[in-house]
Amino acid sequence: MPNKRLGQHFLIDPNIVRKIVALAAIRPDETVLEIGPGRGALTRMLCERAARVIAIELDRELERRLRETLADCRNLELHQGDALAYPFGSLPERSVVVANLPYNVSSPILFALLEARERFVRMILMLQTEVAQRLASKPGSKDYGVLSVLAQAFADIRVAFRVAPTCFQPPPEVSSSVVHLTMPRRVPVAIPDHAAFTKTVRAAFAHRRKTLINSLRDEGYNAQTILPALETAGLQPEIRAERLSIEQFARLSTALNS
Repeated sequence: MPNKRLGQHFLIDPNIVRKIVALAAIRPDETVLEIGPGRGALTRMLCERAARVIAIELDRELERRLRETLADCRNLELHQGDALAYPFGSLPERSVVVANLPYNVSSPILFALLEARERFVRMILMLQTEVAQRLASKPGSKDYGVLSVLAQAFADIRVAFRVAPTCFQPPPEVSSSVVHLTMPRRVPVAIPDHAAFTKTVRAAFAHRRKTLINSLRDEGYNAQTILPALETAGLQPEIRAERLSIEQFARLSTALNS
């Protein structure tokens, strides 16, 4: 039985499985990280295409069953535990991520994967459609926020296709989407201090209804340094965070922390 506490919704539609694997375009020399293999709908097909598949499953009973049903997959490494505790930085460079992320922890796992972005060449992620839209949204959109900026600063993102609730067991109450993230070798926007950039973005969106200058002030930035930083970054004081491009956030972060 699916564990509601773990947010389990198992993919059961073989057509969707094939679409995800086709989108991943896995080469025979690649390592694939699968998060939340569940009942193994994707896992066997991934093993047929990749040199190595590392699958992380939190549910002990599911992990035990996978060891039995996929015992013939010699290139499969199963790990029981929390994906957030896994050392993504230890993976081979240019690994591929394929994951049906649990809705209740999708954002923390996304941020953890992005922290280890240098290990990955691309990610194919099943997400709640609402999260997928936030991930790919552009400045000026109501969905544009912290997740949009921090992901798009380091990845090229597109929403590939939607997945109906009927493709899962049990069916979730929301629709899902598969998102394709490509990690370029060289990011288009120079961000000298990633920690400062992240802090600035989070502070800017902390109070969405407020102007950028007020939101930054309320999040602890020195009021006397905010206005000069905005001017250096070429931004008007009355602008709001959702209007800023990634390039503008990068300039603002550098100005605030120089």
